[in-house]
Amino acid sequence: MFKKILILTISMFGLTVLANTSLTDYPLLVIGASYANGSTPFNNGQSPLGGISVNFGSYVSLGQALIRNRQLPGYVINEAEAGATTFSRSWCPTGATICGPAGWDSYETMLNKALSRVALPPTFTEYNAKFVVISMANDCLHSDAFGVPQSETSPCTHEQINQAIDRMIAVGNSAISKGVTPIFEVLPKYQDLDLNLFKSLFGLEWVIDEASFNYLRDQMKSRITNELPQAVILNVWKKFVHIGDGLHPSPHTSKRAAKVIAEYIESQAKK
Repeated sequence: MFKKILILTISMFGLTVLANTSLTDYPLLVIGASYANGSTPFNNGQSPLGGISVNFGSYVSLGQALIRNRQLPGYVINEAEAGATTFSRSWCPTGATICGPAGWDSYETMLNKALSRVALPPTFTEYNAKFVVISMANDCLHSDAFGVPQSETSPCTHEQINQAIDRMIAVGNSAISKGVTPIFEVLPKYQDLDLNLFKSLFGLEWVIDEASFNYLRDQMKSRITNELPQAVILNVWKKFVHIGDGLHPSPHTSKRAAKVIAEYIESQAKK
């Protein structure tokens, strides 16, 4: 009886998928950090920062804004984790000499989780999704982005910044290999942020300086454009306004970013 129910359920899923005739009808996958999802992850009852959410929940992330956007159907699979970096790491509170046990998944793990949600039977190697939003990571932004005690960290060199971009590109390549187009963001402008305010509010040892941030922003845009021609990179954070913490987007900023993504997907659907 169970097998019959399972087969019937899969068949019903299949009929629903066949009805997807437009790019805008497919679920949109989202991975990333706090711009994409305001909540820190829980694993086995443990969570970085005690499980807190950005602005104690009074926050509209890009993932939430994409659900609300009226140009899209609201089908969003969001595996992003507030505080995440491209690599898996343990949480290291300021002053701690030992990190963990709470921590974050890597972007590759997030992507695999998201893909598993939309994998199609019978092989589960094809996916009911055409795009994945790969949002801004914490790599090199601050002292708690390394998985080692903050006192042992120092700002990233250009080589380390490029290694972080290597990891973003690798995740983009993984998505492309699965038949899913990655959508990357151009980072906000440094002057639209207040990273020193963010540092003081969160008790960090240090934050990235203006020159290094601009290098990260420019290199990210340039390298993704040149090395991942099948990917998309959109300036979704133009006219960025933060919520008062120096880093995170205001509700209007997130909604405008979602609109840019929705308009791009809609434009591709019309081709």
